[in-house]
Amino acid sequence: MNEARIELENKLKLLVQSLPSSPGVYQYYNEDGVIIYIGKAKDLKKRVSSYFSKKHEDGKTRILVKKIADIKHIVVDSEEDALLLENNLIKKYQPRYNILLKDDKSYPYIVIKNEPYPRVFQTRNFIRDGSSYFGPYTSIGMVRTLIDLFRQIYPLRTCKLNLSDENIKDGKFRECLEYHIGKCKAPCIGQFDKDIYQGNIQSIKEILHGNITSVLKYMHGIMLNYAGELEFEKAEEVKRKIELLKGHQSKSTVVNPKITNVDVFSITDDDKAAYVNFIRVVNGAIIQSHTMEYRKKLSEEKSEILPLAIFEMRSRIKLLAREILVPFKLNIELDNAKFIVPKIGDKKKLMDLSERNVKYFRLDKLKQQSLHKKEPREERILKVMQSDLRLKVLPRHIECFDNSNIQGTNPVAACVVFRNGKPYKKDYRHFNIKTVEGPNDFASMEEVVYRRYKRLKEEGQGLPQLVVIDGGKGQLGAAVKILRDLDLTDKISVIGIAKRLEEIFYPGDPVPLYLDKNSESLKIIQYLRNEAHRFGITFHRQKRSINFIQSELNNISGIGDKTIELLFKNFKSFNKIKEATIENLEAVVAKDKAAKVYSYFNTGKTI
Repeated sequence: MNEARIELENKLKLLVQSLPSSPGVYQYYNEDGVIIYIGKAKDLKKRVSSYFSKKHEDGKTRILVKKIADIKHIVVDSEEDALLLENNLIKKYQPRYNILLKDDKSYPYIVIKNEPYPRVFQTRNFIRDGSSYFGPYTSIGMVRTLIDLFRQIYPLRTCKLNLSDENIKDGKFRECLEYHIGKCKAPCIGQFDKDIYQGNIQSIKEILHGNITSVLKYMHGIMLNYAGELEFEKAEEVKRKIELLKGHQSKSTVVNPKITNVDVFSITDDDKAAYVNFIRVVNGAIIQSHTMEYRKKLSEEKSEILPLAIFEMRSRIKLLAREILVPFKLNIELDNAKFIVPKIGDKKKLMDLSERNVKYFRLDKLKQQSLHKKEPREERILKVMQSDLRLKVLPRHIECFDNSNIQGTNPVAACVVFRNGKPYKKDYRHFNIKTVEGPNDFASMEEVVYRRYKRLKEEGQGLPQLVVIDGGKGQLGAAVKILRDLDLTDKISVIGIAKRLEEIFYPGDPVPLYLDKNSESLKIIQYLRNEAHRFGITFHRQKRSINFIQSELNNISGIGDKTIELLFKNFKSFNKIKEATIENLEAVVAKDKAAKVYSYFNTGKTI
């Protein structure tokens, strides 16, 4: 691998490590600065890391990863916002490795038509005709639920008639079926007051703006009435709609058709640099986001730097937006454009989004700088463990013991080994308990600790800095006794961990230590304990299985250990021996022994 590639991989690694664990959209660039892929994520860091932390079976994904030269991201409020922003950016840039999105696959809106008696319906076509559009929505189910809800609460017309005052007065229309079944009040024949109808429309707009508390209360009453009348299916359907409505987000900070073409700028700084974020909104949708860094020469103020950044960005991209959102008032003017400091509403949400992105950009830069200087993660974790556990030296070599004697049979023990905070599986060891009769955890712990460290001491092998005993004070005391007998108490630190409250016990100290549940030290100890338990249980099951098989074959008269060994060597498993034909058995062992084995499994009798 050449030096340029190594340098690029190190750069990408730093970019990934500094990503926030927030919802957003990520963009991959090739070495020419062209966007080659756009994706969304609920957790940006976790999602982007997955591209670089595993081997991809798909050839196209492997090629994509090899071509990534830079990573940029935009942070948003929710996964839904990320989905909408991804949709807009893919349509704008059409990256090579994305499925191309056509404009006719737009997300749905709810429209309230600009009419004397407005209709309310879903649409994917946004037309600037004075009508009110709400959305877009990522769930068509949510759109249908809301429209169905409106029609249940309010008598809305569904016809496309031109209900002008003149047409109604001239009697050009007749009431339809919707009127006769009670779903419409027939404004077409003057049966419904226009002011009342417009009041209903205003209530619907309030719901779509997010003011839904009164509607939820109303629907909850309907649900209770259905339940009281034992109409549980109808009650369940209303409950489902209530849950959908509770989860409803009526407006998106990412896309809002009421906002036309605007530029958004925000700024943050520190002693050495200033950072300016720019968001471009065209036809109600974000199509571009970029953050610039300005190295300070003197102690420039943000009010001095922001105008320079605005002029530079607008000239570079040839922006024509007549409205520029800024975080504070500027003492400058631009031809054919005005500066606005938003205080409330959707424009304020766009400003908040820009400010969040510029703050993340600055934190990313600082994090990348610290990662360059930071000691290896393993070293840091070991130092934290040394401090948390009050150890004399770094615990580079840790061993953990666990006993396993389910139902008192086949007692075994396991020893797992961690080096530099990670499992070192080739040093894992199993122990068959040899000197203890029946289930006795304390005596079993004494035996395995003695066998383990007596051997290491005699062979001159390296001793662990820390031994973890899975159990409380009793098991810990047993281990300490053996280490004292082997004269190793000054060379090896030992602790016990009790499962119930994750208490850490020290020899001779009746008061346990409680580590923070999120501490890296506790996580390493839990990992050791769980790994020792898993390793021991696996061995215990294998031993019980082998004992069962051997005892079963030993039940056959005239079949000894050598014959059993031959059978397993050739057939590999108990089931294959059991299912073997007489010819297959005779090919492995003598005819008389083959006949006995075959007869035992097929007739249940021993010859």
